[in-house]
Amino acid sequence: MTEFITFDGQKKIEKQLQELKEKRPQIAERIKFAKELGDLSENAEYTTAKEELAWTESEINRLETLLRTAETVKTPLNKDQVVIGSKVKIKTEQEIKIYTLVGSEESDPFQGLISYQSPLGQALINKKINEKVKIMTPKGSIDALIIAIE
Repeated sequence: MTEFITFDGQKKIEKQLQELKEKRPQIAERIKFAKELGDLSENAEYTTAKEELAWTESEINRLETLLRTAETVKTPLNKDQVVIGSKVKIKTEQEIKIYTLVGSEESDPFQGLISYQSPLGQALINKKINEKVKIMTPKGSIDALIIAIE
């Protein structure tokens, strides 16, 4: 399945990747220093640094693969229908909320960035202004009305 990311998401991932690559030499230096301390079997610093290097390499590989294989979506020009990258204003019985549909890698619900693959994203994708949607939540379903698409 193709992963989608927004242009902003791509830039964030590229920045994160660069930061991880810049961390490599520091971790390698920690490993070298820890080796010089002697007995590696009881050297917590060595073990921690090796684990951090393994995680960093794994994350670098994952992000490089994501950037290579993901499809970057352009800012939507069509404001008639909710697509990845759309900013959507919805109204429920209790409140009005604004969400931006993004790729799963970029999602941050506390910042209003909702994955198009999430239940909320799935309820909104391809819908239009004044269309009612049913959003599934852990507490049950919520009816909402799409009042604006930017």
